Amino acid sequence: MLTVRKADDRGHANHGWLNSYHSFSFANYYDPQHMGFRSLRVINEDTIDPGSGFPTHPHRDMEIITYVVSGAVAHRDSIGNTETVSAGGIQRFSAGTGITHSEFNPSNAESLHLLQIWILPEQQGITPSYEQKEFPAATKRGQWQALANRDATNGAVKLHQKAAMYATLLEPGERREYALQADRYAWVQIVQGEVTLNGTTLDKGDAAAISNETTLVFDASTDAEILLFDLA
Repeated sequence: MLTVRKADDRGHANHGWLNSYHSFSFANYYDPQHMGFRSLRVINEDTIDPGSGFPTHPHRDMEIITYVVSGAVAHRDSIGNTETVSAGGIQRFSAGTGITHSEFNPSNAESLHLLQIWILPEQQGITPSYEQKEFPAATKRGQWQALANRDATNGAVKLHQKAAMYATLLEPGERREYALQADRYAWVQIVQGEVTLNGTTLDKGDAAAISNETTLVFDASTDAEILLFDLA
């Protein structure tokens, strides 16, 4: 079964410096029909003005992932990390027993476009940690590039959950398949472009929740960038 979440149906908040679309209930946007999917709790598509960002604030007991679409994000946290992640890269921090952090657009000219993703951990009260990796475009062509998973395999950052996150880039007319185990679920997020997924058209910003499917077939109509979450 494939349930489409259209881009235009998402929650929306424009704070001037921040333009944000919420796939699931978040902050002042509340929709009891969209509280998350399996362990996936938040997917926010954010565009942040030059020189702006999120000042220092706290989190607990959440796996928080940032996927940078364009621009760069400057990260600082209370466990000593001061890092910058560029386009195509990912950062993951486990809030665990408690962490504070800030995320800013360090550019004076270029907007920052990112996806902020929260995944519920399988265990609360873990020690906070941070990790980041860069994934050049070439690593996502011709394959599903592992970005994050439980065992930190295939170049991925570690997740404290039975979940995996992948990315791929497709050219017009290109097809990519994904085999989903019978007891697993998937969430597909279209970052850029237009594809058909098992015959259903998905455009930029659209998403699909998938259950009771074992083969996912993506056909690209345009250049496309896709995130796929494989979930317990």
